[in-house]
Amino acid sequence: MNINKLQTFITLTECLNFTEAAERLYCSQPSVSMQVQSIEEDLGVPLFDRIGKKLYLTKQGEAFKPYAEQIINLLHTAKDHIRQLEDLSYGTLSFGASNFVGVYLLPKLLRDYSRSFPDIKINMNITSSSALTHLLESNKVEFLIISDRVMVDESRYQRKTFYQDELVLVVPPLHPLASKTSCTFEDLVDETLIIKPDKSATRSYLEEEFKELGFSPPKYLEISNLEGIKQGVIHELGVAMISSFAIEQEVKHGLLVKVPIEGVTFKRGICYVYHRSKHLSPATKRFLALLDDKYSANASY
Repeated sequence: MNINKLQTFITLTECLNFTEAAERLYCSQPSVSMQVQSIEEDLGVPLFDRIGKKLYLTKQGEAFKPYAEQIINLLHTAKDHIRQLEDLSYGTLSFGASNFVGVYLLPKLLRDYSRSFPDIKINMNITSSSALTHLLESNKVEFLIISDRVMVDESRYQRKTFYQDELVLVVPPLHPLASKTSCTFEDLVDETLIIKPDKSATRSYLEEEFKELGFSPPKYLEISNLEGIKQGVIHELGVAMISSFAIEQEVKHGLLVKVPIEGVTFKRGICYVYHRSKHLSPATKRFLALLDDKYSANASY
């Protein structure tokens, strides 16, 4: 079994059509068929079911696909790393990030990194926590930057917190609480809390904190996107607990008002995660060092 055969297999799983796979790979349809058949013979199991003119992955094919992806991605990563050992004028910084991290926390830092290493291609994948862990497991990204509330297997992955993010209560400018210097949970008993849906790491964290504090929001309005939540508050659909970092511009321009909750602070760690056994590329090592240097004081806050 060789790399070309694995690439052919992966391409065919994506389109499930021999003709299209051949076009993508710039080879003949019989060649695609022969390479897939060779892998099936090596493994001793069928990877595809051929029913009429349609193609379907078998259970064995579904199980084999992530391993094939890991092998291909690992080879590409190794080639990048070797070339980057000479200098950082080549390669890719490839990582996954949660919505808050990718949209608000990292852009300025990525700008500085890009100016220092203009020939390094930056590939940041912003998606859900569950999708991010899959990207890491399949070697599609080198590392993740996520909330420390996202569970990872720390026997397999190295995790380091580099930033402490504070979640604050925000209300629209004409809200009764907007004129107060602070409030209590009793002031929120009739409010609608705009929050991300279930399975969100931020929501899980807030609900755990609320439970410990004996507070149960009477009404929820679920919005899956942080920008959507901010707009919901601006348009008086409710109040929300949002990262202080993410609402700087709206507070500055008077679109939102921060209201401290007496005696309570909500903080979550932002961390980077990578395989313990993984050899990080020079490009990634430089970027993580930049993260540590910029946010070292905040992380120990």
